[in-house]
Amino acid sequence: MRALIVDPGAPGGLRLGEAPDPRPAPGQVLVEVRHTSLNAAELWFAQQAAPGEVIGFDAAGVVVAAAADGTGPAPGSRVVGFAEGGGFGALRAMDVADVAVVPDGVDLGEAAALPVAAGTALRALDQAGALLGRRVLVTGASGGVGGFAVQLARLGGAQVVAVAGSEDGRRWVAELGADEVVGGVGELTGPLDVVIDTVGGDQLAAAYGLLASGGSVQSIGWASGREAVLPVGSTLGSPAPKAIVSVYNGGGLTDRQDQLGRLLTLVAAGRLRVPVGWRGPWDKIADAVEALGSRSLRGKAILDIE
Repeated sequence: MRALIVDPGAPGGLRLGEAPDPRPAPGQVLVEVRHTSLNAAELWFAQQAAPGEVIGFDAAGVVVAAAADGTGPAPGSRVVGFAEGGGFGALRAMDVADVAVVPDGVDLGEAAALPVAAGTALRALDQAGALLGRRVLVTGASGGVGGFAVQLARLGGAQVVAVAGSEDGRRWVAELGADEVVGGVGELTGPLDVVIDTVGGDQLAAAYGLLASGGSVQSIGWASGREAVLPVGSTLGSPAPKAIVSVYNGGGLTDRQDQLGRLLTLVAAGRLRVPVGWRGPWDKIADAVEALGSRSLRGKAILDIE
């Protein structure tokens, strides 16, 4: 099959080539992939993987072979799903538990943006608990995960505060529904109930210091690449504990199908927007890598598989 394969000499470590066709296990469907999305984590994994390997998390397409154990969607079904690798191939075997049927009217390309980015934002907010009336901060809000977190927190009834580094990013986040937009955590005052953090470093430490008693930082990413240093005593003295909680949305989870179903329902109803900042054929992978690495990308990068 055609695939984006790992090549250390290519931009982002990926180039279009060929790889063996996948062989589905009994509980897997075989999908003809039409679209995938590029995530920052995949550029990191491309540096660690062996040359010729097919990586990639997100994929949307059409089922060409049902699962041998009789579970899952039938051939011809439009689906989106997640797996630890293989998303950058023209064919992909995916566990039935990690696949959801895409409703009519939802663009398959936009559906491909959901598993990692929207799924991680949703998991972080679910972990944080009830959102109605709470003040929720989203750092790195102009990125792929951050843009979904802003919208989902707003849908949950939260007062959403967003951090974006550029003027263009702040304007874009405001259009997604943030109630307040700032250029840095240092501009904020008053208590926060929940922090959805994709940046780490100084912003994580500063946000933790603004947490109300019983609040939590949901740690999704560490885009800053810098250490977070907490002041002495900052973890002490609250009547209810404040927490820094890691957010995991990788393989082995049992609720992926339900999670994707929830997100697709919101997209189909027009309540959740899928922000796409770059979209093109997969032979333009170098352009997608450049767009993602520029940090000026607003939303997701989608690759259409021809």
